[in-house]
Amino acid sequence: MITKDQALPDNPNPVLPSPKPHTVLGTDILAEPEVGQQVIYLAGGCYWGVEEIMWQLPGVVSTAVGFMGGFTANPTYRQTCTGLTGHTETVRVVCEDAALGQVVKTFWEMHDPTSLNRQGNDVGTQYRSAIFVTTAQQQALVEESIAQYSRVLHDAGKGEIVTEVRTALDAGPFYPAEDEHQQYLDKNPFGYRCHAATGMPCPMPGSGPLATPSPTDSPSFINLD
Repeated sequence: MITKDQALPDNPNPVLPSPKPHTVLGTDILAEPEVGQQVIYLAGGCYWGVEEIMWQLPGVVSTAVGFMGGFTANPTYRQTCTGLTGHTETVRVVCEDAALGQVVKTFWEMHDPTSLNRQGNDVGTQYRSAIFVTTAQQQALVEESIAQYSRVLHDAGKGEIVTEVRTALDAGPFYPAEDEHQQYLDKNPFGYRCHAATGMPCPMPGSGPLATPSPTDSPSFINLD
C-alpha cells in the first residue's frame, strides 16, 4: 500500500460533475439517505459486478461506483487502476434500514474476503476488500458478521478475513467514477464480472436466501432498531 507522499497528485475537478439518474432504479445515485435509510460503502473487487448485485437487492434505493480509502483527490478510473492513488474500487449503497443485514450478508458471500489485495485475476490494492461504515450500528453489525463468518470459513478450511473495516470519515471522501462506469453492467450486459467467492454462506439469520436460523441464533444480530 502506498503512502500519501507516494500518491499521484490531486486532480482539481471531479470526474463526474453532473451525475445522471440510476439507469435501473431511476434514483439520484448520490442522494443522501432519507429517514429510514442509510448509506454504506462496500469494496469487493471490480465494482461493476458488486454494484450490479447490490442494485438487485430488495430495499436498496440507489448505488454508485467510485473510489475510496486513498489519497488522490478526484481520481480517474485509469489513475486508480495503477494503484498509485491508494483507493479501492468502492460501491456506495443507499438502502432501507431493514435491508442492511441482507446487504452485508451479500457482500460477504459475493467475493472472497480472505484474499489480500486480489479478487480472482484482478490484483492490486485497488481491488482490496473493504467496508466503510457510517454509523456505530453498522460498525457493530459488521464486526459481529466477521466473527460469525470467520468461524464458518475456519471450519471449511478457508483463510482469515482480511477485509479492511474503517469508518467512512476515516477513509476519506467517496469519489464517483466516470459516467460510463456507473451501472456499467446495465449498459453492457455482457461485460466483465469477477466474483471470486468462497462459496460459503454467511450465517446472518433472516437476512437472505442462504440464512438457516436456529434456536440459538441471537435476534439482536439482525434487529437494527
